[in-house]
Amino acid sequence: MPPVTGWAWWKEAIVYQIYPYSFKDTTGTGIGDLNGIASTLPYLHDLGVDVIWLSPIYASPMKDMGYDISDYRAINPAIGTMRDWEILVEEAHKMDMRIVMDLVVNHTSDQHEWFQESKSGGVSGKKRDWYVWKPARDGKEPNNWGSIFGGSAWQYDETSQEYYLHVFDVSQPDLNWENPEVREAVWDIMRFWLEKGCDGFRMDVINCISKVWSDVPIVDTENEFQFGLLHRFNGPKVVDYLLEMNEQVLDHYPNVFTVGETPGVATPEDAIKYVQGGKPLQ
Repeated sequence: MPPVTGWAWWKEAIVYQIYPYSFKDTTGTGIGDLNGIASTLPYLHDLGVDVIWLSPIYASPMKDMGYDISDYRAINPAIGTMRDWEILVEEAHKMDMRIVMDLVVNHTSDQHEWFQESKSGGVSGKKRDWYVWKPARDGKEPNNWGSIFGGSAWQYDETSQEYYLHVFDVSQPDLNWENPEVREAVWDIMRFWLEKGCDGFRMDVINCISKVWSDVPIVDTENEFQFGLLHRFNGPKVVDYLLEMNEQVLDHYPNVFTVGETPGVATPEDAIKYVQGGKPLQ
């Protein structure tokens, strides 16, 4: 869309989230689709919607409702094609509405080619350090972190005899954001969608991209693995990575809208490091 100048439009915008798979089905499959969203644009416009946030629409095995992405540059064929997405954006822009994508880059699907290469290449493989792999500690998991989905946050790989981290489901291995190649790959994904006309991103669990690699206090004595956010979220490099994101990508698209999901940021004291001094984090 053409740039809007003179006011921060996003401060007054009405954002409407759509989970495409359950929104509107135009094919009779029982699954919502992109054409269904496009057909409701006049209605959404009449409601006063300024921004449509699409929950993940990428290729995915759907182990976690699409938040397990196997290809960031492909549309899940269950809901449409890339051309369907392009038409949706074109029609939305004609009505002065924006389309925001869900950016899920703390983790990928274990079916993503990056992880397949990371796993199959062994400890010295080219993409091994694109993900978080750790050796056993005293014959067990590297630390006592529990997964958000239950059980250990570590999954053992028999072939390499190391564990990979999955803060969420076992099918969602965490990317290693300490690796600059991973960050550049994320920047490239963002540029891809922005160049195609995407108006911004809702960033899934974006404060999970930096971690503190140590045990957490035992607060649940009945479980070996401790559930929670400590050390898994709000790590020491989140701000650095977001500043780099701004420098490498967002600063080049000044009218783009972004918002970050940040679990565990519950007080002004928690939030201040992300906004103090007018840091251009997003």
